Amino acid sequence: MLESLTGFVVVGVAILVGWILGRIDLLGEHARPVLARLTFFVLSPFLLFVVLAQADVHTLFSALLPVSAIAAVAVIAVYAAIARVLWKRSVGETVIGALSAGQVNSNNIGIPLSLYLLGSAAYPAPVILMQLLVFTPITMAILDAVTSSRGSLWRAIARVGTNPIVVGSVLGTLVSVSGLDLPPLVMEPATLIANACVPILLIAYGISLHGQRVLGASGRRRDIVLATSLKLVAMPLIAWATAAFVFHLGPADVLVVTVLAALPTAQNVFNYSQRYDVGETISRDTVFLTTIGCVPVLIIVTALLG
Repeated sequence: MLESLTGFVVVGVAILVGWILGRIDLLGEHARPVLARLTFFVLSPFLLFVVLAQADVHTLFSALLPVSAIAAVAVIAVYAAIARVLWKRSVGETVIGALSAGQVNSNNIGIPLSLYLLGSAAYPAPVILMQLLVFTPITMAILDAVTSSRGSLWRAIARVGTNPIVVGSVLGTLVSVSGLDLPPLVMEPATLIANACVPILLIAYGISLHGQRVLGASGRRRDIVLATSLKLVAMPLIAWATAAFVFHLGPADVLVVTVLAALPTAQNVFNYSQRYDVGETISRDTVFLTTIGCVPVLIIVTALLG
């Protein structure tokens, strides 16, 4: 079980480095927005292209995909209904909170934990595909529409179609589906840039934690508690029940989808909230709480199902 903590240690050290940089103000007052734009417009598209281009197409479209989709959509719908209808949150905050509840860290935590807990780094690939090709375009379209003064539908569609994260994801999936073997001249520079994404994203997140208090007096405590509870409790339970009783998957596959559903909130959600300047407190605190809280949840899941 100690090996399964490796992914958390790696992530924790990077976040700690960012917090120290924020505390000593090494990078200056513009560090957070600059790093956020660098990650959003350059590094993330390269990372998503490389991950999806190298994924096994059979794994991408396995039975794990519909189960993960049902679990994610269910908690997103529950959060959106409560936040928007009962609490009257803005559309932008509702979107960020819903993603905080239902979008998992399938890459920089999911891949290493999948390797150590499940024996293969390929299992998160269907979740990565679903989040990048379905959730991301929808998210970008909504956030662009509610934060941009230009309200034209065609402009919103054009912004989504030219969004670098969407473009990188689509191109990577096309490479995987077509079976195209890209030469090292293409893949090695792309991989070099992609490898910078996760550490810079985590360092930027660590910088944002300096001077902040989790569940502080932001007026959004219940939003954060709701998103965290849905992420750590409801989503794994829904994934387990759907896999076992609806799709009748084998014990190994049930374990895989439940572990994937129990992963913490994706740091990309925090990146989106920074990029569009909406719901940053909700995403930041939910990422922190779910990253810490998923450790005992994963231990319980693997003990019961593994």
